[in-house]
Amino acid sequence: MTPPNASAAATAVGRSAAVVGPGDTAVAPTAATGRGAAVVGPGDTAEAAGPGGHRPAHRAPSPATGGALVLVGMLLVALNLRAAVTSLGALLDEVRTGLGLSGAMAGFVTTLPTIAFAGLGALTPWLIRRWPAARVLVVAMLALTVGQVLRVLTDSAAIFVLTSALALAGIAVANILLPMLVKQHFPHRTGLVTGAYTMALTAGTTVAAASAVPVAHAFGSWRAGLGVWAALAAVAVLPWVPLALRARAARRAGPPSVGQAVRSRVRPARTRLGWAMAVYFGAQSLSGYAVMGWLAQLFRDAGFRAESAGLLLAGVTALGVPVALLMPTLAGRLRTLRPLVFGLTAFSAAAYLGLALAPRGGALLWVLLLAFGQGAFPLILTTIGLRARTADGTVALSAFAQSTGYVIAALGPLLVGVLYEATGGWTAPMGFLLAALAVQTTAGMVIARPRFIEDER
Repeated sequence: MTPPNASAAATAVGRSAAVVGPGDTAVAPTAATGRGAAVVGPGDTAEAAGPGGHRPAHRAPSPATGGALVLVGMLLVALNLRAAVTSLGALLDEVRTGLGLSGAMAGFVTTLPTIAFAGLGALTPWLIRRWPAARVLVVAMLALTVGQVLRVLTDSAAIFVLTSALALAGIAVANILLPMLVKQHFPHRTGLVTGAYTMALTAGTTVAAASAVPVAHAFGSWRAGLGVWAALAAVAVLPWVPLALRARAARRAGPPSVGQAVRSRVRPARTRLGWAMAVYFGAQSLSGYAVMGWLAQLFRDAGFRAESAGLLLAGVTALGVPVALLMPTLAGRLRTLRPLVFGLTAFSAAAYLGLALAPRGGALLWVLLLAFGQGAFPLILTTIGLRARTADGTVALSAFAQSTGYVIAALGPLLVGVLYEATGGWTAPMGFLLAALAVQTTAGMVIARPRFIEDER
């Protein structure tokens, strides 16, 4: 429940600053500065600044108020954020045969994740203005669970696509919410917590890609290789149920919080920072999806056996696990992100040039460099939290950057495939990825220096 003085301060400043979170939390601005005051955990109360504009010390959420449960819930959600996608990629041939998918339909299925992440992710700020984030995550993880179950029970290609979209809708919403939850519950551990959930995301991606085929072979059906991940999604629902019940009880016990009473005024689409974040997110995702979709084929064309090419591709993801943990920690400690932006650009540029000129001779080196270059993904996730003062600003920036970015990302595998087919080689596709990298770096220079989305109009 928000005290009257915090609500009055928010009104006086004229700036929105609250978000409803797992425990119906709020972020109240100070009357003196209009900047976000203490971030409040489940069950806590928002506090305005005291005399002289001084803010009370922030209280990190304790296990009693849900902090530990939120962290466990976030990690379980992160494990699920790509498993439904990469397991399907590993079994796409078997799914095509089993359901009689046409080439066009199969192509649409592989593009569906980016379409869902872009379109449905944009609805997330609207959802959390109406319901606590914990309740939204319960529904999102249930949608992921049900979608994954239903798509392996059907023999209809159309129903398979629709139920896959249902599963991806849950992922799309969770993609947006995790940076907000970090800002809301762990504002002084942004790098560490972002690194932890990004590492969980990467681990889930790797395990699903590597084990989907063996599981399918063990049970004699591609349906088992896809359906098994529904159990993991169901487990991810469990921590959010008590948090959702607690949020509901808190809402009934008191008057509307600031998050319910004040609509967000953060509009990233009207700011230079918002667009720079979207372009950086989109360019790095474009390259990431292109690498995941075509790297194995590049290595096969270079003379590697199919199994070896697959292992080299898996190596990029596996080596990315420690990078995912380290990158947010570094970003949280540096005043400017320019060294990281330039360093990641150098790694990726060297890898693309190597893949174009000597894909076989230096394969292991190119895989290592690609893994470092893909650190741009955990970097941008961390930066979303670093470039917003409040949880409200974080979710608005997260929704805009990711939704717009995934529209850009959808072009990556498509254009690489077109260039590969048109030229019969990999020089042109690698040139395209280098051009995308230049755009990414330019946007990175804009987001590198400290600034906040709430301050831009």
